[in-house]
Amino acid sequence: MSKILIVEDEVEIAELEKDYLELSGFSVDMKNTGTEGLRAAIANDYDLIILDIMLPGIDGFDICKKIRETKNTPIIMVSAKKEDIDKIRGLGLGADDYMTKPFSPSELVARVKAHMSTYERLMGSQARANEIVEIRGIRIDKTARRVYVNDEEKAFTTKEFDLLTFLAENPNHVFTKEELFERIWGMESIGGDIATVTVHIKKIREKIEINTSKPQYIETIWGVGYRFKV
Repeated sequence: MSKILIVEDEVEIAELEKDYLELSGFSVDMKNTGTEGLRAAIANDYDLIILDIMLPGIDGFDICKKIRETKNTPIIMVSAKKEDIDKIRGLGLGADDYMTKPFSPSELVARVKAHMSTYERLMGSQARANEIVEIRGIRIDKTARRVYVNDEEKAFTTKEFDLLTFLAENPNHVFTKEELFERIWGMESIGGDIATVTVHIKKIREKIEINTSKPQYIETIWGVGYRFKV
């Protein structure tokens, strides 16, 4: 059974989310402060974390940053804050998704299932022989989910890795942001935000490009989308 951590200081909201997730077959732990949430996230192996931003003790941004130092556990950040800058900051710190309150519990469950489906596919891939993608100094080990740039390993979040791999496996093909969002996040039908793609492309470039203002790998095709050059 997949295990989920909810870090949410509003107890009624956390309990409602917990009830819906348990009805959908997930095991759920619940923490109501940032300090407790961070401790639980680091000490346990969760399959997904639902993380509020405004928390007593330690806020969600700092928790996300700390988790990403050691783990690639999928993270869905939630907040009543609607400003794009908060969404961009959360995604930039390594969150896989961002939801703005209020939202329906059924939408949360749908997003959790989408991320868990991706997670399960990734776990299944470990049974296969290592698959390697190599392009101009970049080596992507699809099975081990590791990326090397000129033989130096770089740390990637789950979605960063998936996006880089998809583009590298489809070189010179121009994809729109909408196409990339649908392929990687698979949540077009539940109102996801394609700005997520832009944020993840920026983070990937910071890790693989020598000069992010003049990218040699992931090229922006203005008015259309992105392509991986070979």
